[in-house]
Amino acid sequence: MNTIRKEKFACTRDGMTIRGLYLHPEGQNLPIAIVSHGFMANYQTTKGYANWFAEHGYAAFCFDFNGGGLMCSSDKDTTKMTIFTEEQDLKAVVAYAKSLPETDASSVTLMGCSQGGVVSGLVAADLQEEIAQLILFYPALCIPDDARAGSMMFAKFDPANIPETFHCGPMKLGRDYAASVLKLDLIAEISRYPGRVLIVHGTDDKVVNYHYSERAQEAYQNATLRLIPQGQHGFSKKDDQCALDYVEQFITA
Repeated sequence: MNTIRKEKFACTRDGMTIRGLYLHPEGQNLPIAIVSHGFMANYQTTKGYANWFAEHGYAAFCFDFNGGGLMCSSDKDTTKMTIFTEEQDLKAVVAYAKSLPETDASSVTLMGCSQGGVVSGLVAADLQEEIAQLILFYPALCIPDDARAGSMMFAKFDPANIPETFHCGPMKLGRDYAASVLKLDLIAEISRYPGRVLIVHGTDDKVVNYHYSERAQEAYQNATLRLIPQGQHGFSKKDDQCALDYVEQFITA
């Protein structure tokens, strides 16, 4: 097995710096895999997935969204973060990864967990033919419905009168985080992506009901849904191995 090189990387978007980790074997024309973390998380939570891709011959990237969590190494203003600012962050990482001399710019895989899955879905829908395949782990497709209900995880608010800032647990969010999705048909938006999609979701997910993933699977043109019995939001070690087995089957099909 090739030795995996691990390097920190940084790129910019609208004057902000996005920081992360780049893992890859030796070689040229490496396919690209970019893994996006979930709400209030950071790239440490997706580093294992990036390493898995690197071990499978990919140039793999994991990174921190701007304002994506309290422990992020990228720019930290959480009150300016929305799924759409994160979409722009991910597009910047895609462009950076494609610019490297050792990567194959025609072979980009996006993978995202929870809110990172939503963002990956949005980017794939926008970039269309630039994305070879899309992998979603328990994607947070409930975000617009939660905003319309005024109940987003730990945050409660009046959706008709969203405050300028509000707290979701320890994280301070801005009004736009909720307001920007109130009229969004998220599943219709992401299902514009015509390529291959793998969705993996646990049936005991208490944060995002797996029925959202069932609806997404039906909306996509070419999607496979794998349900993990009793799986939670954020897989256990055992469920993680099962999920990665599904990923291996998907990328080698």
